[in-house]
Amino acid sequence: MRIGVVSQWYPPEPIFIAGELATELAARGHEVRVLTGFPNYPSGRIYEGFRQRWREESTEGRLTVRRVPLYPSRDASVLRRVATFVSFGLTSALAARRFLRDVDAVYVYHPPPTAFAGPALLRLLRRTPVLLHVQDMWPESVTASGMAPGGLGGRVVHRVLSGVMRRLYRSAAAIVVIAPSMADLVVGRGADPDRVRVVWNWTDERLFRPVPATPAGRAALGHRGRPIVMYAGNLGPFQRVETAVRAAASVDPLIDLVIVGSGPDEERARALCRTLGATNVRFLGRRPPAEMADLYAAADFQLVTLRSLPALRGTVPSKLQGAMACGVPVIVAADGDAARLVEAAGAGLTCPAEDWRALADRFRDAVDIPPAERARIGARARQAYLDQMSLRVGVDRIEDVFAAICPGRPPAPRKGIKHTAVGLPTHNGIDR
Repeated sequence: MRIGVVSQWYPPEPIFIAGELATELAARGHEVRVLTGFPNYPSGRIYEGFRQRWREESTEGRLTVRRVPLYPSRDASVLRRVATFVSFGLTSALAARRFLRDVDAVYVYHPPPTAFAGPALLRLLRRTPVLLHVQDMWPESVTASGMAPGGLGGRVVHRVLSGVMRRLYRSAAAIVVIAPSMADLVVGRGADPDRVRVVWNWTDERLFRPVPATPAGRAALGHRGRPIVMYAGNLGPFQRVETAVRAAASVDPLIDLVIVGSGPDEERARALCRTLGATNVRFLGRRPPAEMADLYAAADFQLVTLRSLPALRGTVPSKLQGAMACGVPVIVAADGDAARLVEAAGAGLTCPAEDWRALADRFRDAVDIPPAERARIGARARQAYLDQMSLRVGVDRIEDVFAAICPGRPPAPRKGIKHTAVGLPTHNGIDR
């Protein structure tokens, strides 16, 4: 099968889903053509060793990558962020007509919706089927993040983006979403339920894997004889890390909370620590991805927090897959599928989103779990990841979707693959 992949972000940028999908599909014998931008995320600066030009193409085996120029920006300016999305939409659409002219189907990584521009043109000119992979719900990811203006302007942005997404959902030959609740949302916004399939995201399995705890890892986290709960990831408006800070401060000195990462809400979380006098909360800042498995192994629990928003009920943060792939017990303070997944797998503890008192109770419960039981919980987390969320399982399912929208071109037969459910419903009408 000849497969096109369109994603604004692609390795060496640290958004790896489209890159690993393309590489794995090529390894399975498909001819894969990737249309992407020049790497600049998250700094907003073009990576060293790259120079923007119109024609930048590389081929390795069955995988060809074409990069097109875009306006790079990751600062607080809404207009510049919009310019980044729109510029990629324009340049990728111009390149798609020739570069992807003879593919059997096109995969689109969303967000942003402007990545759909080139595939939409191919669909119009050549009736090329498009598989849309939805990672975030728009417009909520824009309007609730502070990117959109308030008042009348915000309502206009919400209405316009809602209309755009409805058209995208209706025009895609198939839609892959990352959680069951997200499937319900896209169906409620116009998608044909028979075209929607749930495929859990995988993690970067080269980096996130079970490793033994080391003295260096324990020292990096500042281990001092208490259980350590570690939060690793973005500190932004959707995570509400302040909930974890309040919960940790209330149970001092039972546990230590170690926050690895940074983001726009970091200073707010630090200020709250100072206000509460939370001496059991430490901020380590960003760490290289290669160090993360050692840090995961040195912690006793991994923490996932989300805001209490309807659109986030179908969000499964990538840090959850990372923790489960490492075989580490998880504490989830979120509503919806992330919590249900952990409960169904027996992979940790859960509580409602943005309820610091309930989270403090989970911290107390975590303290009472003996090491042997923590190890068993971690083993269940690892097994659930392998059964439901691994790269192999995810690409199997996406490959099946391609076969469904491209009759007569089935995927290669697979041997010895067995998937074990973890108790969550899925939209799988595309298989009927």
